Amino acid sequence: MTKSDLIEELSVKKEMTEKQAMDIVNLIFDGFTDTLKKGGRIEIRGFGSFVVRKYEAYTGRNPKIGKSVDVKPKKLPFFKAGKELKKKVNGR
Repeated sequence: MTKSDLIEELSVKKEMTEKQAMDIVNLIFDGFTDTLKKGGRIEIRGFGSFVVRKYEAYTGRNPKIGKSVDVKPKKLPFFKAGKELKKKVNGR
């Protein structure tokens, strides 16, 4: 499902314009992004949680040319699926 699919489905199910649905979806995504930027955690019961993981700098390898490269420290979002989502995906 893409963001556009989500907006379209929301507008159909809740009988609103696509503009209204897009505003709602963008508001939610912007809130998620702001929370993660600040180092916060997002938990959606029955679905999962999002956190930011910090990774230290390391020496990697460019697979194209085989040359060593220094990778800077970084932060990446990480999603952990909740128990209920795992059960639904597995058909239980």
